Amino acid sequence: MHYGSAYEDEIVGKAYDRGLMLRFIRYVHPYRWLALAALVLLPLSAAARLAQPLVLKAAIDDHIVTGRLEGLPLVAAGFLLLIVAESLITFLEVWLLQYLGQRVMLDLRLELFAHVQRLPVSFFDRTATGGLVTRLTSDVEVLGEMFAAGIITVVGDILFLAGIVGVMLWLNPPLSLITFSVLPLLVWVAFTFRIRMRKAFREVRARLANLNTFLAETIGGMSVIQLFNRQAGERAEFSRLNGSYRDANLPVITWDASLYALVETLSSVAVGLIIWYGGGEVLRGALTFGALVAFIQYIEKFFGPIRDLSAKYSIMQGAMAALERIFGLLDTAPDHDAGVSGPAVSAGAPPIETIRFRNVWFAYQEDDYVLRGIDLTIRRGETVALVGETGGGKTTVTRLLSRFYDVNRGDILFNGDDVRSIPLSELRRRIGVVLQDPYLFTGTVGFNIHLGDERARARMDDAARLVGADRFIRLLPGGYDEQVRERGSNLSAGERQLISFARAVAFDPEILVLDEATASIDTESERLIQDGLAALMAGRTSIVVAHRLSTVQGADRIVVIHRGEKVEEGTHGELLAQGGIYARLYQLQFRD
Repeated sequence: MHYGSAYEDEIVGKAYDRGLMLRFIRYVHPYRWLALAALVLLPLSAAARLAQPLVLKAAIDDHIVTGRLEGLPLVAAGFLLLIVAESLITFLEVWLLQYLGQRVMLDLRLELFAHVQRLPVSFFDRTATGGLVTRLTSDVEVLGEMFAAGIITVVGDILFLAGIVGVMLWLNPPLSLITFSVLPLLVWVAFTFRIRMRKAFREVRARLANLNTFLAETIGGMSVIQLFNRQAGERAEFSRLNGSYRDANLPVITWDASLYALVETLSSVAVGLIIWYGGGEVLRGALTFGALVAFIQYIEKFFGPIRDLSAKYSIMQGAMAALERIFGLLDTAPDHDAGVSGPAVSAGAPPIETIRFRNVWFAYQEDDYVLRGIDLTIRRGETVALVGETGGGKTTVTRLLSRFYDVNRGDILFNGDDVRSIPLSELRRRIGVVLQDPYLFTGTVGFNIHLGDERARARMDDAARLVGADRFIRLLPGGYDEQVRERGSNLSAGERQLISFARAVAFDPEILVLDEATASIDTESERLIQDGLAALMAGRTSIVVAHRLSTVQGADRIVVIHRGEKVEEGTHGELLAQGGIYARLYQLQFRD
């Protein structure tokens, strides 16, 4: 059922590590004291670890080799104290970094969600839901892992490695230089792997978004899949996407394992060089046995952070790929409250006396126009019906009115002022829309009517009574507190539509748009709400989109839109008398 590139999420080709990190720092800035506290702990932790081999050297050279054991318990106690101190400091570091990461993730998710709410409808037309969910969830979660084991711990590792280099050079410069002979190869390996792992992680994040998109759509359409026996086809498509995600992870696993193995090999080579050269120095008396043991300890500690480099690269590169996608979403231009200059409508502004579509042209894609030169004037209190064949452009007219899209050519005028001069929040406060397929949220019946708005909550009971929704709400076990399951699956189509009618009344809009609003309601339910609809529309400017012509015969005017153009306009009787498109549609629907 899903083929082609419908699930192919974009993979960004360029890497801007520095730019991404500098941009990301502003999210850390409000919690800079937490970051500073963690940074202060880093040198303390490094000092505790650096001192341990020196204490071990003193125990061997001053006590074990010489046979003077009387001071050894005190040295052992000091060694134990260093281990305990390191453990406590590390605990505080990890806790602070995890807490910092959670705070930053909270802020970033809030900003992402707020930004998504401001994006134009056209963005959601071309963007897969699963990809957006991935950005707000798992992509942000990767950043938390970066805090726990990446961004600040790298600073600690650098301090620790610098300390080891200094102590080793102080103990024995020649032996230190032999140890460091493997570092150029290590640097080359790390740089080479960095580039390849970054590309691999982009693939992983993109494939995960594809998988999430497929799952969201498939689970949402499970009834259709089962009805048409498409389970096998969907399993095959899921297997393809799941395999694609697995295959994207394989290079990450390969580079990760290879880097770890190479670092482990170089570490062993360094230890071997120390034993070979340092053993000879011990035999010649140029190096103590304790110093040799301390060198081996330092080498193991030196290559420890480097050995963990593969895991840290995995986390850091995953975070870079996630940041690319997150900032890509944040860089998507949101809807703006005003597109052209002009007087804005305020809460105390006079009512809208006229709505005028003046030579309106609109295309969803390039020059494929859905509306062509629409001229239409709607006066205050009028009920205007839009009829015509499916895909003719009726619903598009209502979408332009609410500014889900802006016209390509022409103007939409409210009281003579361009609709783009009205702030979106103010515009949509004045317009109530009832759709053919109403959307209900998980929550109570009451919440789905007032949506958390206090003014709408105060009108909830009267609104439900007006449209007849109170008849079935009173019969529910919980009444207005009855829980609504996902997508309103525990309510009938007619009940969901009645709730959406009550919602429109509760928000008391000045302009009412009914887009096939009674198409999902049976004849009996439609009779029940006819009086409510009449009361709802009384005194309001109403635009009714309908295929069922029986619902629009009482409209003040009926406008026929055919292939994106207004071809007829008049009352029901006038259009029947003309014998045009409307008359033919009427005859088709009411022919015996």
